[in-house]
Amino acid sequence: MSEFVRNIRLWFAPEQMRAEGGTPDYRFSLANERTFLAWLRTALALIGGGFAVDQFLPELRRAWRVGLALALLGAGVLCSLRAVNHWVRCERAIRRGEDLPASRFPAVLSLVVAVVAVAMVVVVLAGWAG
Repeated sequence: MSEFVRNIRLWFAPEQMRAEGGTPDYRFSLANERTFLAWLRTALALIGGGFAVDQFLPELRRAWRVGLALALLGAGVLCSLRAVNHWVRCERAIRRGEDLPASRFPAVLSLVVAVVAVAMVVVVLAGWAG
């Protein structure tokens, strides 16, 4: 079974995590959980921002409004899925005494948010109305 599929199975059966390595200092697991929750807050903010763009900018051209909203909503969905996957990977590494997994996701998410922000600045400055 591939590592990715195994990680997805652990999303829904975290008690199986106990079979991975030894029991770590609980503070590390709690810190990992707080990081997971921070990623979820970020996902919720992105999703809320996507709905806000769609609902509160009716004067914006439909294509711009839908594009910006979908970019934010998509980033929120990816962020929430990545949060749980990263939590599992980190928890396994902590229990095994391994280095924490490296991730490019924060950089990718930052670029997506920056591109959406630049597009919104252009929309505001140009005053493009639909």
